[in-house]
Amino acid sequence: MAKRVLVTGAGGFIGGFIIEEALRRGYEVTAAVRESTSRRFLTDERILFLILDYEDEQSMLQSISAEVTKSGRWDYVVHNLGATKAANFAAFETTNCEYLKRVVRCLKAADAVPECLLMMSSMGVLGVGDERGGSPFTDKSVPHPVTKYGLSKLLGENFLRSQTDVPYVILRPTGVYGPHERDYFLMIKSISRGFDFSVGFREQRLTFIYVEDLARAVIDALERAPRGNAYLISEDRDYSQRDFRRIVKAELGRRFVVPVKAPLWLVKMVCWVSEQIALATLKLSTLNRDKYKILRQRNWRCDVTGAERDFGFKARVSLAEGLHRAIEWYRGAGWL
Repeated sequence: MAKRVLVTGAGGFIGGFIIEEALRRGYEVTAAVRESTSRRFLTDERILFLILDYEDEQSMLQSISAEVTKSGRWDYVVHNLGATKAANFAAFETTNCEYLKRVVRCLKAADAVPECLLMMSSMGVLGVGDERGGSPFTDKSVPHPVTKYGLSKLLGENFLRSQTDVPYVILRPTGVYGPHERDYFLMIKSISRGFDFSVGFREQRLTFIYVEDLARAVIDALERAPRGNAYLISEDRDYSQRDFRRIVKAELGRRFVVPVKAPLWLVKMVCWVSEQIALATLKLSTLNRDKYKILRQRNWRCDVTGAERDFGFKARVSLAEGLHRAIEWYRGAGWL
């Protein structure tokens, strides 16, 4: 019989690709979604759906229990649910930690603890690394998050580690890009209009992972990774903002782009003002003090030898090829 996998956060950018990869490998896939979740990228007729109300734990338990009674427990659970933007730390903690706790409690109560629960965390839990020497982050780097987002993800990780009866694996991807993604798209769109904005005058070393490579890593880790570990996931090289601009320029056929470098003090001021406006209008803003801490960080290098050793991870898609695929999709979707 086919292995069964439950994916939370299925309607998000990464979730849809995890589901595609699981289906490609012959899994029976259940997408956990809210009533309000868009299913725009969840159109494969093989996908099963489970409606979960994360605000109502009793309702969640009833839904999970009914599905387990009907079809049996899932072999694997991918907890991909999360928020990268929130109004305050309480909102981050609710989405990135408390919802994980509720999922785990419901699985236990329904006697449906899987062979492995994979949590999608973030490189952001590690905080600031070696900013002078530029040595890479590793799986052994001690987490010390400097953003509300990173702290909320670390709280989720620590909760999972405390659950001795739940086999788990944690993935900490670097910047994820690809079709459907919106944050890196804004950088691409800016370059398409002739401007490339960057922060600070000291070179920033960036790392990336194409979304399909991350989806493959998720399924490989479920199948083969030793339980109880956390792994960085990234292409095994780093890039500069100039490298990113050069690749995008070539893909868009632009001969000239104006590089605009904003000093850190100005970016800090803009982020603070943007955050105050967001608080006053009750609207989320991409630019805030958390975002500033990410933008000012110079070193995002990753050492992924742990994932390579333990479950054979290897990024197949270079930044050049990944941006080619993403830009082709953006064009086809009318975004560019």
